[in-house]
Order: sequence, then structure tokens, then C-alpha cells
Amino acid sequence: MRAESPAATRPRTLLSWSGGKDCAFALGVLGREGQHEVVGLVTTINSTTGGVAMHAVPEDLLNAQASALGLPVWPVSIPWPCPNAQYEAAIAEVIASAAAQRVTRMAFGDLFLEDIRGYRQQQLAGTGIEPVFPVWGLATPALAREMIGSGLRALLVCVDPTRLDPSFAGREFDERLLSELPTTFHTFVYDGPGFRQPLNVAVAGIEARGGLVFASLQAGA
Repeated sequence: MRAESPAATRPRTLLSWSGGKDCAFALGVLGREGQHEVVGLVTTINSTTGGVAMHAVPEDLLNAQASALGLPVWPVSIPWPCPNAQYEAAIAEVIASAAAQRVTRMAFGDLFLEDIRGYRQQQLAGTGIEPVFPVWGLATPALAREMIGSGLRALLVCVDPTRLDPSFAGREFDERLLSELPTTFHTFVYDGPGFRQPLNVAVAGIEARGGLVFASLQAGA
């Protein structure tokens, strides 16, 4: 009898994907560990705007990320605003589809929020899919520098102006940024480990919306 290949014995795994640095680094960790076969990126899409929910990154840039990584997007389409019950129903539909396709793990780039981790575990309880947290508990200052050192390149796309000056929106995630000690922001990764090629992306403008400040991104010429 022919032995199964290592790839055939690894659990099929989806990664919760916002397009930012934490999930991108988590993907790199999963790749280095070699214990999971990552088969797709689960992303919540704002059906009203056509962008990534919360971060407002255009869907074409999300698809460009996925193409550069060689992974398909598993979209979770929701309206905005979205009642929590409707959000959970949309997530449950994707989870059921994943289980039917022999997915047995779902990975998250969460670092330290216990309530979020508990919520993920509750969503997956009884589905046959086990949650995985590859970067959980890592020290954030050292982790940020490890991300940059690994070749990960990202732009700040969403900041909370009550905690961080709006001028940070659109800036590069680099050592200079870290030296200014930002605390609350979201990023869009355009290059790094696992990318077949960097994405050509530009900041088209800055806008305030819903109490947050967003950098509007577009594919570069």
C-alpha cells in the first residue's frame, strides 16, 4: 500500500483574513510550521460598498492579495450596518460549506483579546472545525519588528482618531512608524512572505467616516 504524502495528512485549514499584518503573519507562521494545509482566506465583505468590512479596502485589492498568495477568497457577504444575528448566520453558512469540503481547522490572527478568542471558539463549537491561533500571546512590540524583519510590507488603512492622529492613515508600517508608538490602527499588506509578487497599490486619499479615518487605496498604474 502506498503511504500518504505529508500534504494529504495535514488538516485542511481556512484562515480568517482581513488583509492586514496580523493575519498575514499568521499565514507565514502556519507555512513555516508546515502542520496545516491552508486552502483559503475567509473575508467579510461589505455588500453595500463592495469592500472589506471595517477596513474598507476595495475588493479588487483583496483579490490581488489572494492571487499573489495563490489562495482563493471565501467571501462572507454582509450588509452594513449588519445585525449580529445576520452576521452569525452568514458565518455559519461558510463554516457549513467548509466542513462539507473536509476543512477541519480555521486559523485566526488574534493576539490577545480573550473575548474575541472565546467568541471564535463559540462560533466553531460543534461544527467539526477546530479554531487555531498561531500568533496568540506573542509580545506585540517584538512581533511588530519581527513582521517588518520578515519582509512584510503594509500600509495603515484605518485609524481611530481618538487614539492616533489622523495623519497616520496611509503611512507605511515600518520602523519609523513604530518609533512613534501608534496604538490603534488597521493595515493592508501588499508584500511579504508567501507573496508571489508585491502588489502595486497607492493611497488615493484620506477620508473620515463613522468616527474613523480611512486611507482610500487603489491599484497603482
